[in-house]
Amino acid sequence: MRTRTAAVHVCAETDGVRTGEDRIDDLTDPTGATRMNAVSEALKRTAIDPSIKVDGKRLWNSLMEMAKIGATPKGGVCRLALTDLDKAGRDLIVRWAKEAGCTVTVDTMGNVFMRRAGRVADAAPVVTGSHADSQPTGGRFDGIYGVLGGLEVIRSLNDHGIETEHPVEVVIWTNEEGSRFAPAMVASGVFAGVFTLEYGLSRKDVDGKTIGEELRRIGYAGDVPCGGRPLHAAFELHIEQGPILEAERKTIGVVTDAQGQRWYEITLTGQEAHAGPTPMPRRRDALLGAARVVDLVNRIGLDHAPFGCATVGMMQVHPNSRNVIPGRVFFTVDFRHPDDAVLAQMDAALRDGVARIAADIGLETALEQIFYYKPVAFDPACVQAVRDAAERFGYSHRDIVSGAGHDACYLAQVAPTSMVFVPCVDGISHNEVEDATPEWIEAGANVLLHAMLSRACEPVS
Repeated sequence: MRTRTAAVHVCAETDGVRTGEDRIDDLTDPTGATRMNAVSEALKRTAIDPSIKVDGKRLWNSLMEMAKIGATPKGGVCRLALTDLDKAGRDLIVRWAKEAGCTVTVDTMGNVFMRRAGRVADAAPVVTGSHADSQPTGGRFDGIYGVLGGLEVIRSLNDHGIETEHPVEVVIWTNEEGSRFAPAMVASGVFAGVFTLEYGLSRKDVDGKTIGEELRRIGYAGDVPCGGRPLHAAFELHIEQGPILEAERKTIGVVTDAQGQRWYEITLTGQEAHAGPTPMPRRRDALLGAARVVDLVNRIGLDHAPFGCATVGMMQVHPNSRNVIPGRVFFTVDFRHPDDAVLAQMDAALRDGVARIAADIGLETALEQIFYYKPVAFDPACVQAVRDAAERFGYSHRDIVSGAGHDACYLAQVAPTSMVFVPCVDGISHNEVEDATPEWIEAGANVLLHAMLSRACEPVS
């Protein structure tokens, strides 16, 4: 049975009650004040009705169905951005969205927008979503939970017969992970005006294929401009990817901020030589230099604990032969901290340390910062909408800072934005064993539904 909601033309149930068209005269006086007051009260009643919930079983089943695409032997997924498996995942989500009555458009960066119409057709939408691509050994929930959680919001609005003032959109953001094409979150960055379209489309993978070429190959090179349009509000639903919520037995993380990040690519060049005849003091060993930089990076992270994080995540050794002294090493560095000034100190320590190490061993260096965004403070009103929704359902919750980067971090530059976190088992993510309980998954989607309703039901000014 459908849950009764306010019988007005915003957030109105259309089954068995008079619609907004039937009652518009009841809400209007010469000044419009009566109508606005009635709408405001109706919105308030709708937004606080805890009987409006998602279908948790349906959401879970959708996640498990999606996890079959790119499934790995250890229970995870591998859907690298713009591969055939990524296309298969996108195709399935688009089909589900159309079955839910959405119109679907694709922009020039391959971002997919699935739109449920609002009462005011041209009003700025309330958006949610995340990404469908994964790490090479990724989990079943990272990113895709935010996409399918958003789709479940639309399905649930349909179930309850709720008509919102603002349109509601679910977005699949291209290449959030950055595991195939660096940098991460490049498509949402183009949408927010951080990167140019030309920059985004020209990013290459290790085989030299560009994002633009691969979008055309899989049929997701859209013609809608990327960005440049208003959003009324944005929310992103995600697993925490860390251990805090589970350890503290909290069901919901109310995300107030996100850490800043700096990514680097470093190449150290020495001299390839025979491992036997070359005396130790005469070697220019690039791998020795890289090993010292790895230790340096670790010490920089420890020096700025507990909030600082520093990681070397990728390394390529040339010529990679057991009896040749390495002549060239390429590797990556990832710095994170919620204070931009501290992040700058970490940057300076890295540059100074690499220069000293290279000089000591006789190496040439190439150090490039390829990705940087400042710490993000999310919109207070959107944060409060998430907090209110958690309290409405009686979910245990706490404020939390995101340690990972998300598309919401770029959206925050162009729209009021916040995020909803749920725990993941043992805090493990970017791993095939990544897991979450059906109860957590449902709770997060309920909070997302009510947070979005609070903004989508606001009168259009």
